[in-house]
Amino acid sequence: AGGDDGNRLRDGEGIGTSLLRSPTRRSSVFCCFFSLTFLFYFCCLFFISLNRCQFSQTAFVIGVSGGTASGKTTVCDMIIQQLHDHRVVLVNQDSFYRGLSAEESERVHEYNFDHPDAFDTEQLLECIEKLKLGQSVHVPIYDFKNHRRCSESFRQVNASDVIILEGILVFHDQEVWNLMNMKIFVDTDADVRLARRIRRDTVERGRDINSVLEQAHLLFFLYAKFVKPAFDDFVLPSKKCADVIIPRGGENHVAIDLIVQHIRTKLGLHDLCKIYPNVNVIQSTFQIRGMHTLIRDKEISKHDFVFYSDRLICLVVEHGLGYLPFAEKQIVTPTGSFYTGVDFCKKLCGVSIVRSGESMENALRACCKGIKIGKILIHRDGDNGKQLIYEKLPKDISERHVLLLDPVLATGNSAGQAIELLIQKGVPESHIIFLNLISAPEGIHCVCKRFPSLKIVTSEIDVALNEEFRVIPGMGEFGDRYFGTDD
Repeated sequence: AGGDDGNRLRDGEGIGTSLLRSPTRRSSVFCCFFSLTFLFYFCCLFFISLNRCQFSQTAFVIGVSGGTASGKTTVCDMIIQQLHDHRVVLVNQDSFYRGLSAEESERVHEYNFDHPDAFDTEQLLECIEKLKLGQSVHVPIYDFKNHRRCSESFRQVNASDVIILEGILVFHDQEVWNLMNMKIFVDTDADVRLARRIRRDTVERGRDINSVLEQAHLLFFLYAKFVKPAFDDFVLPSKKCADVIIPRGGENHVAIDLIVQHIRTKLGLHDLCKIYPNVNVIQSTFQIRGMHTLIRDKEISKHDFVFYSDRLICLVVEHGLGYLPFAEKQIVTPTGSFYTGVDFCKKLCGVSIVRSGESMENALRACCKGIKIGKILIHRDGDNGKQLIYEKLPKDISERHVLLLDPVLATGNSAGQAIELLIQKGVPESHIIFLNLISAPEGIHCVCKRFPSLKIVTSEIDVALNEEFRVIPGMGEFGDRYFGTDD
């Protein structure tokens, strides 16, 4: 701009002000100004939404490296167990060993499994890149006894918020290293690692002791020939790349606790238990994860499905009972001593949402002798359609604490109507404990926003609902599978 217009711009007076001085142009200028403002606002929203979308599709990748048998897998397992969360998946670099040729197999004791060339790094890189973009991948399964991949088998790994990549050489390749948001090095003494390596190769990987002794050449020679040089040349130099170094591996609980806290911070708003303090997920163990693996398997028999479902339901019920009020009680033991304990809540009943909720009644009766159980039947037609068909509840339900039973919390619509009915019957919202095996985040949001004083007790929170409003990964139609009507 030049002349008077340039002076006006420098003085803080824009072209719009100049034009507004002409009455004949005011309306058009106002329309132009409004349109530009709206366009600017829309573009800002678009780029913010795009940025959020890109962020949500990018997983947080943690690399865990260290010498052979340093305790890397133990550290990873402890982290995952403490998180007791589906949003963390483990990928082992060992799964990406190259299969040996016939000639290499004949001279297997001369093959260096600790060298970078022993791994298919390109396939590993491809898998991590897909997982980081939110895509599921097929991870190969390696047969350590025959030194070949199982050609017809693979392990499907689903997308997750946090990916833990574990292996001796995960820091060696620059492209793999660049994908990591956090790098952990597990530091363990060499003699401890050697002893663990021998035990692992003989017990876990099916090799006979003679093979291990020959590989190690009487516990030292081949160890010095292959394992130690590979550690010195490739693994130890990568230690300087680590963000966190964990001495003593899985024995270092302080370091692992700090890492878990950091991961929880990265999960941020996705941690529903922080958003809603009334959501309670039972402490995960490998037993619980194992039972979930069984009941989610579509190939499981009906008998086993019912058996392991009942076991999990009992655990959820027992955990839910822990949130009931109690009164202190003193009794005399058979030894004549006094014992101060607690008395169970007397005013209690269960209410099952028909039909899947009825599968939880046996476990409730096993935990609470003689408990009264009511029923609510709600008809569902799609996601939003819901209609109360039948209800049969204890007459004094308003005076009782209620355990509401439904194994799967999906959209939360049926649960919401059942809770509304209980409140209409005079049950205080804070006296309702909703028990289920799995919950979808959408259902948790729906129920907790409407009923902030109600408690939810579940064994696992799944990823999301799909387009058909089914929980993913889920376990299918629970009622049909439990009562044998899914054929």
